[in-house]
Amino acid sequence: MKRILLSLALLASCLGLRGQVTYTDASALPLYGKAAETDGYRRLPASLEGVTREAVWNLGRHSAGLYLRFRTDAPEIHARWSNTGHHMPHMTDCGTGGLDLYAHLDGEWKYIRSGFGKAVANKDYEVRLVGDMQPAMREYMLYLALYDEILSLELGVPEGYALYQPELESPVSEKPVVMYGTSILQGGCASRPGMAHTNILARRLDRTVINLGFSGNAHLDSELAHLMASVPDPSVFVLDYVPNASESMIEEKGEAFFRILREAHPNVPVIFVEDPHFSHALLDQTRATEVSVRNAAQRALYERLVAAGEKLLFYVHSFSMTDQEDFVDGVHFTDRGMTHYADLLEPFLREALGEVPGNWKRPR
Repeated sequence: MKRILLSLALLASCLGLRGQVTYTDASALPLYGKAAETDGYRRLPASLEGVTREAVWNLGRHSAGLYLRFRTDAPEIHARWSNTGHHMPHMTDCGTGGLDLYAHLDGEWKYIRSGFGKAVANKDYEVRLVGDMQPAMREYMLYLALYDEILSLELGVPEGYALYQPELESPVSEKPVVMYGTSILQGGCASRPGMAHTNILARRLDRTVINLGFSGNAHLDSELAHLMASVPDPSVFVLDYVPNASESMIEEKGEAFFRILREAHPNVPVIFVEDPHFSHALLDQTRATEVSVRNAAQRALYERLVAAGEKLLFYVHSFSMTDQEDFVDGVHFTDRGMTHYADLLEPFLREALGEVPGNWKRPR
């Protein structure tokens, strides 16, 4: 019996198992992806409550694009959190309200595992994100929910281990890319947080991407332009609002929105993006006409700015944006669609960032 107990003790020691899990409030760890200081895991600052439209404010409570960074040598990592239990039939509960853990291995960020539960109002979840690891100091990144508000969040490791501040500066937080747009930009309908195209791009570019996507509500509200303009030293602005903006909105508010950004940051590139050709627009003539009209308005805005002498402008056409299999409901992207969208935007971003083009030729 003593030999058995000794063997079990040695095995536990080798696996790094040291008893109960100790939890730490995630607020002790650095949080990235915000345009400004906010309460908790929200994207909009308290100063905009009652200023921006209620729908925008409520969506700004969602943690899309936010991520935590930390180090630990623990053999297992746990998470427990609470959210509002928002559920949508065309998006997984994992993507809506779950967490995604990545580890920096072999010089790149690699997906490890997700934490999620069935969406229930004000439900607490507790998940072992990964375990049975050889204890070794590693850098981790934890993406937060795309379509829900995180009310509380704690990370846990076995007793005897701890969570430490990250040492690796990746994705680089200086000179972030700031993106404004719709439900697609917010993350609809990625199966898990790390597969939102904004997060895919952040890993590829090794640069923080600030996600200001507001489902159904990218209406070119001026307070959002001012929020974007307030970001210190941005590298690129991406304007991807067309799926939510009518022709009249683009004509009446598009240039004013742009001017707010340009006044604050005269030397920052701006990328204008067209409306995707949604799969059902292949047969739905009303939707096909809407897309065509909105894209024409976006193109006219871009050409008007170019004619006025504006520089550092880029334009993304929709003709090569997606294919028919990229959608979950005819409008929002699957993970496949998110990947294709990232593929399309990446070269524009790299050119805007001043990186030497590779073997690609972006459409004009």
